[in-house]
Amino acid sequence: MRLFLLIVLSLLTLAGLFAALVWRDWNRFQAATINPDGELILWLAPGTNFPALVRDLERLGLASQGWPWRVVGRLHGADLKAGEYTIAAGTTVPRLLETLQRGQTRQHRLTIVEGWTLARLRDELADDPRLRPLAGGLSENELMAELGCEGCFAEGRFLPETYFFKRGDSDLELLERAHRAMNSALESIWAGRQADLPLQSVDDLLVLASIIERETGQDGERAQVAGVFVRRLQIGMRLQTDPTVIYGLGDDFQGRLRRVHLRTDHPWNTYTRHGLPPTPIALPGRSSLYAAAHPADGTALYFVARGDGTHQFSDTLEEHNAAVNRYIRGRR
Repeated sequence: MRLFLLIVLSLLTLAGLFAALVWRDWNRFQAATINPDGELILWLAPGTNFPALVRDLERLGLASQGWPWRVVGRLHGADLKAGEYTIAAGTTVPRLLETLQRGQTRQHRLTIVEGWTLARLRDELADDPRLRPLAGGLSENELMAELGCEGCFAEGRFLPETYFFKRGDSDLELLERAHRAMNSALESIWAGRQADLPLQSVDDLLVLASIIERETGQDGERAQVAGVFVRRLQIGMRLQTDPTVIYGLGDDFQGRLRRVHLRTDHPWNTYTRHGLPPTPIALPGRSSLYAAAHPADGTALYFVARGDGTHQFSDTLEEHNAAVNRYIRGRR
């Protein structure tokens, strides 16, 4: 009987010691950082199971097969969400699991720049390997139909801003967000526009804003440029703005605008035609949209680039020609 008790006591002691060692190793496993140094990127493909995750972590040098990982897999292996994750320095196993279970995927950014054309935007999207290509094969008409704006012109319909997305999101999703943002900005700005503008619709506002965007990058000048064009529209004077001609030339423009270009008629040639061109010529930002709806008061009908990013505004053709001689011909 005494021998039996000694054996039982020995077994209990060994079991307790084993349990203590297991508990110690488990706590060490839970508290240890799997990535002691800089950031690492983990891509969890759709359908990845927990053993495959551990193998990926092994390849990154962040884990080794063992019983703690098997326990974690049984407890949490079914809760993983696919995506691209940043594993920061000092990440522990519980923190990693929380990140994967919540789907706290890595955020990327893409900035649509004021003044880009839609063609430039589509090129940028096509060249971005983080985005899933869905829109590349669509014509402009098909693209707008996909975005719920069938029959709308596509140029100018996407708001220049910085957009965040996850790897694997589609280019069409990003375009849809930019389109919604532009619609929202247009609706708000059009509702608060100045009275008696020579603009018949929100589309006219968008067209004018795109011209302003291409004419100046100076925030302080946008309203002045808008004022010049609004006054010209009010008195029936042609807009005579080079960026519209360049846009209409498309691939035929080789970097230098010539007199023959100004005399060659096409729908975007504001030297040969009155009024606004039929579509925007670029993607205008919020500042240009606001300027188109709130042009500055004044009497100027002309402006010319000074060569330093700003413009000289003039009331009369005589003053304008003098400014051209000074700032354009003088530089030649």
